[in-house]
Amino acid sequence: PLWSVPYSACRDFCRRPGEPPLDLGSIPWLGHALEFGKDAAGFLTRMKEKHGDIFTVLVGGRHVTVLLDPHSYDAVVWEPRSRLDFHAYAVFLMERIFDVQLPHYNPGDEKSKMKPTLLHKELQALTDAMYTNLRTVLLGDTVEAGSGWHEMGLLEFSYGFLLRAGYLTQYGVEAPPHTQESQAQDRVHSADVFHTFRQLDLLLPKLARGSLSAGDKDRVGKVKGRLWKLLSPTRLASRAHRSRWLESYLLHLEEMGVSEEMQARALVLQLWATQGNMGPAAFWLLLFLLKNPEALAAVRGELETVLLGAEQPISQMTTLPQKVLDSMPVLDSVLSESLRLTAAPFITREVVADLALPMADGREFSLRRGDRLLLFPFLSPQKDPEIYTDPEVFKYNRFLNPDGSEKKDFYKDGKRLKNYSLPWGAGHNQCLGKGYAVNSIKQFVFLVLTQFDLELITPDVDIPEFDLSRYGFGLMQPEHDVPVRYRIRP
Repeated sequence: PLWSVPYSACRDFCRRPGEPPLDLGSIPWLGHALEFGKDAAGFLTRMKEKHGDIFTVLVGGRHVTVLLDPHSYDAVVWEPRSRLDFHAYAVFLMERIFDVQLPHYNPGDEKSKMKPTLLHKELQALTDAMYTNLRTVLLGDTVEAGSGWHEMGLLEFSYGFLLRAGYLTQYGVEAPPHTQESQAQDRVHSADVFHTFRQLDLLLPKLARGSLSAGDKDRVGKVKGRLWKLLSPTRLASRAHRSRWLESYLLHLEEMGVSEEMQARALVLQLWATQGNMGPAAFWLLLFLLKNPEALAAVRGELETVLLGAEQPISQMTTLPQKVLDSMPVLDSVLSESLRLTAAPFITREVVADLALPMADGREFSLRRGDRLLLFPFLSPQKDPEIYTDPEVFKYNRFLNPDGSEKKDFYKDGKRLKNYSLPWGAGHNQCLGKGYAVNSIKQFVFLVLTQFDLELITPDVDIPEFDLSRYGFGLMQPEHDVPVRYRIRP
């Protein structure tokens, strides 16, 4: 998506003194767009080997300066909007992917209004509701399907159950009375939302790049129309236990004078923003555990200790208290390691005014107004062999000290890193929902590993390659799903 904005400003295609190395590629105007779109990580790795940790590439008429020195990231992520703007690109993607146009839209204002709905007692309310809804969809579906083993792709299993429970948590459940019938309706309705959303999610990279075929465009139009109906404010008005987050967001849209039709579109965007990464994150985490018996045994041992200290048996637990979720250092390390290996968002800024970018090593580079600045933490720090030994290998205890506490000391060039892994973004666009997402993933893994037997159908199956088109959007997704079987523990 970095090349999707038409290049209008005229500029000379040569490097000026003090600017980063410039690589225009061999195709006029397009530059490196094709290579970038095909495999951003592979392309940027080659450019880093050629030019070092800062360089400018021509990508579809845009000059994109790429910074890959994690010691220097703070100079970018906290820079004020008057110099490096993080809104313009977000607004473009909102319009391009989700057809959302909000009057006088200010992401900073929106963030400050939504932040309180995702913290403290509101976070606890979300976490409690998520546990209830995970039990509803995960246990309810499995009981309804009958005893014995059930087969499914692990991504569909993780993504489906987490997004469905997340939807019920954020957007509300069937109105009272709460009965087995109303829970069954919640399961059917949330499954409809997930399967419809998933059709849009699969076409998201093409949508962002403007590369949909005629058939894809037709399908996207129908899927969006269906999602806008499912998430229309009128339809959501009758739902019970709606989150404070939803109430605050709808009020915010109403205060801006947003039409009901546009509110529905914004709610689809928010479904993706709040729920679109948790399922893929849980998929990779469970897959790494299933492929690493030592790691799985360590996590199971930790969860058994948690259960021994619980005041009631798991079947009677209606919530997982925060203090329990916070006492899982092995699972925390496994999650951090999974995210290190699979979280690949782009952190982008528009250069609003000519500026000098200071690097941590004392160098300084000039950036031109109208260019785009890109950080890609997936390459460095996350896959940097100087920071992490064997960076391609999953090591479940990589983020644990020998005494079992969280490891936070990682080094590059002999200096301790502040930013040693950035799956949640950084600075002005740090993910607001991090606490909710971490709690949700941990609750899901807790339920799956304590209530279910889960196995790979083919134990020696290879871990699938990434779908390379998804670099930049957050969590990577696999090129293909991995078949598993599961059952409620006898």
